[in-house]
This record gives sequence, C-alpha cells and structure tokens, in this order.
Amino acid sequence: MRKIDISEKISNTAYIPIAIIAAILMVIPVYILFMTSFAVPSDILKPHPDFFITRFTLDHWKNVFTSGNIWPPFKKSFVVATMTTIIAIIIAAPAAYVIARMPSKIKYAVVLSLFFTRMFPDVGIALPIAVQFIKLNLMDTYLGLVMAHLIVNLPFAAWILVGTFETIPKDLEEAALVDGTSKLTALMRIIMPIALPGIAVTAIFVWLNSWNEFTYALYLTISDRTLPLQTYYYVQRGGIFDSATYAAVLTIPVMLVTFFLQKYMKSGYLAGAVKG
Repeated sequence: MRKIDISEKISNTAYIPIAIIAAILMVIPVYILFMTSFAVPSDILKPHPDFFITRFTLDHWKNVFTSGNIWPPFKKSFVVATMTTIIAIIIAAPAAYVIARMPSKIKYAVVLSLFFTRMFPDVGIALPIAVQFIKLNLMDTYLGLVMAHLIVNLPFAAWILVGTFETIPKDLEEAALVDGTSKLTALMRIIMPIALPGIAVTAIFVWLNSWNEFTYALYLTISDRTLPLQTYYYVQRGGIFDSATYAAVLTIPVMLVTFFLQKYMKSGYLAGAVKG
C-alpha cells in the first residue's frame, strides 16, 4: 500500500514538469512560425537570429492578403472540410450506434474492418481514385475532394462514435420504448443528445483532418488549390516569409476550432451527461 502511495506521488509530481516540457516543445515551432511571418527580414536572415523579435512588420501579411491568392484556397479548404464533417457525422453516427449495439464478437470484427483501407498508404489509394475521377469529371471539384476525404474520415468517425455509444446504457432506450416511444424517436431524442459531446469531438477531428489533408488534394487538384497545397507551393518557391505567413493562416482556424470546442474533449463530459 505504501509503495503504491509513493508511486502515485512520484507520478503526480512528475506529471507537471513533463506536461510543461511537452507544451513548450509544441508551442516553440508555432511561435517561430508566427515570429517569422511578423519579423523584419533582416532580423531573420542574419547569421544568428534572435529568439524574440523586437521589430514587427505587417508587410508579409499585406502581401499575402493583397495578392488575391489566399482567399480561393481558403474558401475551398473551409467548404470541403465543413461538407466532409457534416456528411461524415450524418453517415457515421447512425452506423456507429448500430455497431455499438451488436454482439461483442461481431462488433469488434466490424470495427477492425473499418480500418481496412488504412492498411494501404494514401498515395496507393489516391492514384486510382484520381484516374476514376478524371472519367467522372470530378477532378478539381469540391464534390470530388469531399468524396476522397470521406474515404479516410468515415471509418475514423465511426470508430470514435462506437466508443461513445458504448458508454450509453441500453436501459435508457428500453425505458423509452416501454413508455411507447419508437426506436427511431428514442435514438433521435434521447440517445443522440446524450452522445452530442462525443459527436462534437468526432466533428472536430474530422474537420481538422480534412482541413489539413494534403495527399488527396495534390492528386485531385489541377488549378483550384486548397490552402495546404497553396502553402506547399510557396514553400517550394523558397519564399521564407510568404511561406511562414501562409502556414500561419493555415494554423489559425485549427487553433480557433480547438480553443472554442475544447470543452467537449474533457473525458468526464460524456460520463456526466449519461449520469444525469
């Protein structure tokens, strides 16, 4: 008992410095990215750049926003990510509910089969999809990119939601059915509202995955680039400050979505909803 208490104290004591170090390691690259986008070129291009900049400029941001090259990619990435998220949730939520209520052996077999496509690299899937999409005139279209993103995100969304529905007791459904509620009504009015935090977390991950997706966009885009592709284009051109600015713009929506919806990522949120 005493050994357990000592180990718990050590783990609790070590948790804070480890978390701080991990946070610093994650924040530093983002800081350098934004620092470069706001820094005067002479402060960055010198042999030993300062970690903290003292001279700020908005010239890089003005150049990017006045060039007219950022809004079309931004719009395409935003629309595709949003459409992918909505469609993935509409399809995956009912499917995950059915899977969660299956017998254990069948359920786990189905869950494992969801990740069958993840056994292959994205490049190996994107190339034949691009060939078929050329025949279907889906190249360089919003619909084509959404369909491609669903290949990756639908199994992922279903996997997360299966775990969410498994935490919801069957007693809630049975009580609703005893009261004369139909199974569909019980699902929509009782189960889905309780599962909303899990659905929100799934939506966050699907949106972020679609927003940052690169491989399918590269194969299915001819001229109308997404924002990750546009950022890659400027990186290839070798423009340090334009590349940093585009990357910063790409990062901002990710930070905002995570910040405003982080409350749904708390592990006890769903448990509290079920207990209530």
